[in-house]
Amino acid sequence: MRVAYDHRLELAGKPPAPSAYTIAFGNEKGGTGKSTTAVHVAISLLQMGVRVSVIDLDSRQRTFARYIENRSAFMDRSGMELALPNVRVIERSMRQNIDAAVAEESEMLGEALAASSEEADFIIIDMPGNDTNLSRLGHAATDTLVTPMNDSFLDFDLLAKVDAETFEVLGPSLYAEFVWECRKRRVLSRRPAIDWVVTRNRVTSIEAHNKRRVGTALSALADRIGFRVGPGLSERVVFRELFPFGLTLLDLPAPGVPIKFTMSHVSARQELRALMSVLQLPGVELGAAAI
Repeated sequence: MRVAYDHRLELAGKPPAPSAYTIAFGNEKGGTGKSTTAVHVAISLLQMGVRVSVIDLDSRQRTFARYIENRSAFMDRSGMELALPNVRVIERSMRQNIDAAVAEESEMLGEALAASSEEADFIIIDMPGNDTNLSRLGHAATDTLVTPMNDSFLDFDLLAKVDAETFEVLGPSLYAEFVWECRKRRVLSRRPAIDWVVTRNRVTSIEAHNKRRVGTALSALADRIGFRVGPGLSERVVFRELFPFGLTLLDLPAPGVPIKFTMSHVSARQELRALMSVLQLPGVELGAAAI
C-alpha cells in the first residue's frame, strides 16, 4: 500500500537542498542493478578527480555500503590503493508514531546531505528497492535520478501500463506517477527540475524482437512523461565476481584477484563510458576518465 506522499513530506519538512550535485539511483523493483551501477558511477567520478560521498538509504540490505566495506578490506589485504568514497548509511526510524518517524528520517537525511556537501562535489544516493519514506525524501533531494531497469516488460510495468496485444503504452504506472509528483513538487518549490534517466540494464544478444518492443515502448513513454533513455550495463558474470573484492571494472586487472581481464570487460567499460556521457553531469569531463 502506498503511503500519502503529500501528508508526510509536509509534516516532516523536506531535507535542505545540498550544495553538492546529487545523483540518486532509484527503482521500486529489486534486482535491476541499482547498486552495481551506482558503485561504478561513483568510482568513475572519483577517478576523474572529483570528490564523491555516498548515502545508502537501504539500511536493511546495505548493498552499496557492503560493497565499499569489501573494497576497504581488499585494500588492507593487498596494499593496493583504490579510490574510496565516504559512505553514510541512514537507518530507518524505529519510532512507532508514523509522523514522528518521518520527521526523524528527514532530519537524519538532511544532516547527511549537509555533511556530504561539505566534503564532496557529488553525492550518490542508493535507494531501497521499495516504497519507503526515506526513498521518497531521497527522490525529493536529487538533481539527477537514474532508474536502471531490466530489459523486459516485467520491469517496464512499474513505469507504464502496456496493451497486452499491441504493446502500446496506455499510461504511466506506479513509479512513474511517483517520480512525476516529486518533479512537480521541486518545480513548485522553485528548485531545478529532476533530470530523469532510465537505463536498460542486463540487455542480452537474444530475444531481439522483445528488445525492440521494449525500446519502442520506452521511447514512447519518454516522450510522454519526460525522461531520457540511456544505455545500461549488460548482463556479465564479472559483476558478481567483483563484489566480494569491492572492485569495479575500472580496477581491473588487480593483483591477487582471479579475474582475467578480457575483451568482454573492455566492452563493459565502453558501456560505462556511454552511461557517464548520457548523464551529462555538470563539470565532468569524460576525457579525464580512465574508463
